[in-house]
Amino acid sequence: MSATGTRTGHVVVIGAGIAGLAAAHRLLARGAHVTVLEAADRVGGKLLPGEIAGVRVDLGAESMLARRPEAVALAREVGLADRLQPPATATASIWTRDALRPMPKGHVMGVPGTAAALTGVLSDEGLARIERDADLPRTEVGDDVAVGEFVADRLGREVVDRLVEPLLGGVYAGDAYRISMRSAVPQLFQAARTHTSLTEGVRELQAKAAASGQTSPVFMGIEGGVGTLPLAVAESVRARGGEILTGTPVRELRRGGTGGDVRAPAAWRVVAGDRVLHADAVVVAVPAGAAAGLLRAEAPAAAAELAAVEYASVALVTLAYRRADLHLPQGSGFLVPPVDGRTIKASTFATQKWGWIAEEDPDVVVLRTSVGRCGETEVLGREDAGLVDVSRHDLRAATGLTATPLDTRVTRWTDGLPQYPVGHHARVARIREHVAKLPGLAVCGAQYDGVGIPACIASAYAAVDQLGGDLNAVAELTANPVQSLHGGAGE
Repeated sequence: MSATGTRTGHVVVIGAGIAGLAAAHRLLARGAHVTVLEAADRVGGKLLPGEIAGVRVDLGAESMLARRPEAVALAREVGLADRLQPPATATASIWTRDALRPMPKGHVMGVPGTAAALTGVLSDEGLARIERDADLPRTEVGDDVAVGEFVADRLGREVVDRLVEPLLGGVYAGDAYRISMRSAVPQLFQAARTHTSLTEGVRELQAKAAASGQTSPVFMGIEGGVGTLPLAVAESVRARGGEILTGTPVRELRRGGTGGDVRAPAAWRVVAGDRVLHADAVVVAVPAGAAAGLLRAEAPAAAAELAAVEYASVALVTLAYRRADLHLPQGSGFLVPPVDGRTIKASTFATQKWGWIAEEDPDVVVLRTSVGRCGETEVLGREDAGLVDVSRHDLRAATGLTATPLDTRVTRWTDGLPQYPVGHHARVARIREHVAKLPGLAVCGAQYDGVGIPACIASAYAAVDQLGGDLNAVAELTANPVQSLHGGAGE
């Protein structure tokens, strides 16, 4: 076993988002000595617990896919088992064509098995266009294809614009006509490769989902907020002897140096603040731009690939109201297709979605909206008050809500979401190929195999396995990325 699998191996993890913390947690379980270095003054990255009007809320990601095991399992490992909660309601809407319409069921990321599944959301012309799919010749997808481009060719643009786009936009804040189907919706990509008719492929996915008999919740939250997960993981890391240093940006990462044992020079030299650390191995768990800067000296080819990764910025607007002042539609909230020309791209009725928020204060109702898609810079340039105003304007148009909020919070995630364009999987494979040439180095995070919490944790575990000489998990993730949003096949 390599040094990282013994109690004498020292591993430095750069980055204390959920990927870096998960890597540290796994490394400690395998007997390594671990130091985590984080540039920010807190751990957690895009997972951030907060408060509004005295009610605990998430100011970042609010749920995690539960049909992948990694996130729920880690939460249980760090003592959060009794705080795991599924959404109180799974009913959602689409705000399109000037009305809130029920979110269709029986689709995979907005792609239906039958035209009838989208009745009420699409026009009659759009439904008729879907029916033509069965008669069209095969559309080759090659090594990868944009989700929007392929679905529009098979089923028409209206399916993409009214349903696929808002669903994907909720995850990536990107453009469906640029997003990689292979990386973002891998099960749909496989269906496209093996079926002439796309709707036939979706029906087969639905049949398999039904046959599996899955009845567990699709998503899971945590009482107190998903933002409490990295705090619990960090506490567990420290309890096991790991060191976490916040406010400690890494300035340099170079091979070589002298470790604690002069007979066995350390493999890596890490300069962070005024400290110099010597490590047997390093896990780089920071966003692509920061990772590129760290790897430029020793892995310039990997750094160049990482530097080319685009990011989208988003803002979350959280609003608290007196319950007596408003009456919301039922459900967990709604998505907004960009084609409808609204400013917000989604709204979550947090108090209705999460039972624990409703119990925090029965007299307070919490909503949140999200603003910003890839390339949208004007709206995100507005002051916080301006984002609150446009959110209230759109909420009024969608739901009739005219009440004045008790309190508001605006949380900006600048360059928060990596984009997965066509060919993303090949870029990830090249990055890992370059990194693998340097013993004792591994990478993980949202820019590789999926942006959701389980995907980030799976990426971290694969990185730890790689340091121990096991490349199976890395190869599996590179070949089969983690879908970050359940597509509705089983619903």
